[in-house]
Amino acid sequence: MKRLWLLGLLGLATLLVAVSLWHTRAPATPRYLAASVERGAVAPAVSSSGTVNPVTVIQVGSYVSGVIQTISCDFNTRVKAGQLCAKIDPRPYQSTVAQETAALATARAQVDKDRANLQYATVIDARNADLLKRGIVSQETADTSTNALQQAKAQLALDQASVAQHQAQLEAARINLGYTSIVSPVDGTVVSRNVTQGQTVAASFQTPTLFLIATDLSKMQVDTNVSESDIGTVKFGNAALFTVTAYPDRQFSGKVQQVRQAPQTIQNVVTYDVVVGVDNPDLALMPGMTATIRILTARVDGVLRVPDQALRFRPSGRTQASGGDGAETRHVWVLRGDAPQRIAVKTGLDDGAWTQIISGALRAGEQVILSERAPAGAATAAASPTPVNFGAAAPRR
Repeated sequence: MKRLWLLGLLGLATLLVAVSLWHTRAPATPRYLAASVERGAVAPAVSSSGTVNPVTVIQVGSYVSGVIQTISCDFNTRVKAGQLCAKIDPRPYQSTVAQETAALATARAQVDKDRANLQYATVIDARNADLLKRGIVSQETADTSTNALQQAKAQLALDQASVAQHQAQLEAARINLGYTSIVSPVDGTVVSRNVTQGQTVAASFQTPTLFLIATDLSKMQVDTNVSESDIGTVKFGNAALFTVTAYPDRQFSGKVQQVRQAPQTIQNVVTYDVVVGVDNPDLALMPGMTATIRILTARVDGVLRVPDQALRFRPSGRTQASGGDGAETRHVWVLRGDAPQRIAVKTGLDDGAWTQIISGALRAGEQVILSERAPAGAATAAASPTPVNFGAAAPRR
């Protein structure tokens, strides 16, 4: 019995030793979350949203009122300059042209009559002047003929002016008749039609817009607004990248074509219009699409860079100071040996995800600490980087 009891104690001691050795040899849970220092691009950008629009849109309207008789263009119709798009009933304007033509003919006939009267009055005045010299007629008779001559001249001038007036009215009537044909002023594509056959258009107070024609849909632009705090970094020629909801997996590119000086103030928020030109050879972009755009204000390639989170990390109980704007001296933490080591670095551009390292005792491939790993059982951040076990081969970010 005593022997069995001793054997039991020996077995229990052996089990305790085995458990102790297992815990000792088990790999320690890494304390830190880290990422690799690497070489790549750093490209600061200004983010905004905007609207895709054609570069040039022509409003085609009507200068005359009337009933739309025919429509020859519809949405997406490709048109040439001078092509008929709609026709307003021309009959009222044809009637006006006929009336003005007749009025002009009457005025010209009146001028011919006035010339004949002037010729007759000239002869009578000359005859009476001669007879007055010979004492055959009285002074009153001679004065009457002279007055008749002057009236004939005035009447001729008056009716000649009437001819000019009727000529102008006839020309205006012909122009209005021509305006009953609504034609495209440019080569392009109809992007909007705002009229139907049989509709009455009234041009009395404001020219109604019947069609919108985009000159070239293979060249588009994104109209966006940039806040006053960011506009100083946006320059003509800056590259821009954007996406649209219709093609979430496709990235479009363009360049800043214009930074407009006029401010836009809405609820005390000041922004400036920026126009980004973009090629659209496959016509994938359509007018009115909403674009989420990033305007690249600077870019460096192949530089040493670290995640921004590495520059914000500090071990528990430690503080870290940062410098001012531009190139500044900051610190990152690298695990060399058994403890984090503080490394001073000079930083450059920051694009919100990566920061350029200009100088410092930091090499590509080293692991910079992003954060301390939460203790076992504690909640961790949802978007934490993959933990790296220093001393083993660490995966690169």
